[in-house]
Amino acid sequence: MIPRRTILTLVALCAAVVGLQAVQETRRPLGLPPGVTGNVLYVRSPEFMKRAALSYNALLADAYWVRTIQHYGGTKLANDAHKQYDLLYPLLDLTTTLDLYFDIAYGFGAVFLAEQYPSGPGRPDQAIALLQKGLHAQPGKWRFAEDIGFVYYWWERDYTKAAEWFNRASEMPGAPNWMKPMAAVTLAQGGNRASSRMLWTQVLNAADADWLREQAKFRLAQLDAMDQIAALDSVIEAYRGRTGSAPQAWADLVRAGLLRGAPIDPAGRLYRIDPSSGKVTLAPDSPLNPLPDPERPA
Repeated sequence: MIPRRTILTLVALCAAVVGLQAVQETRRPLGLPPGVTGNVLYVRSPEFMKRAALSYNALLADAYWVRTIQHYGGTKLANDAHKQYDLLYPLLDLTTTLDLYFDIAYGFGAVFLAEQYPSGPGRPDQAIALLQKGLHAQPGKWRFAEDIGFVYYWWERDYTKAAEWFNRASEMPGAPNWMKPMAAVTLAQGGNRASSRMLWTQVLNAADADWLREQAKFRLAQLDAMDQIAALDSVIEAYRGRTGSAPQAWADLVRAGLLRGAPIDPAGRLYRIDPSSGKVTLAPDSPLNPLPDPERPA
């Protein structure tokens, strides 16, 4: 039997490592070249931390989940042009090894990993690996299979793989009855905004967690913005055809009778006319940034 003092010492050491990690991440050593953050994760072996935690796995998983959120949020908000999310996957790996049933860490963590740079590391491959880890731990969890399908759909634009995973999810116990039709629609129409809207609307209506509902609302707002931008680009082309030049401001289109007023996006920010391309874009401070790649329809 392990002495109580030894157990308390080990727990204190584990907590100290997490705290030291938090302090280290707030300091950026001077003189580092661009793209090198100096971030250090003092314990990179999830299995070692799992053994060291003894029966306090869940407690340490919570601590590392908090560190994950701080690392992701702090990096996302940083103004550093060379910011790196280099600790994100190791932290998520630690968290989910300490607690294999930490569902929100798999779901949210996958979104963090897949988000396009600079809002995230742009690593859908790591998002899929994390969700597959969750599925290995909980083979009957249809939500993880569905989430893998969404990563393939939304970030990888691999509609065949997305349909395969949606179909796999549909065959798991407790899966909603709309999952199999969703697989068929993805395979037949994958890539257009109408099918994307249908998929995210289904998620919004069926979500059993607040974070998932908020994610669906956010994606639907992005789709609304993409539809609005496409319509505004058409208005600008009409103005160009009428006047022979691109508008310099929304006021030009209002005076021409093509718009009633300056348009705002679903988040309440004013759209911009890019002076170099003449195309409509989101304002830099719009929370809807970055939109999915406009060259590859969502």
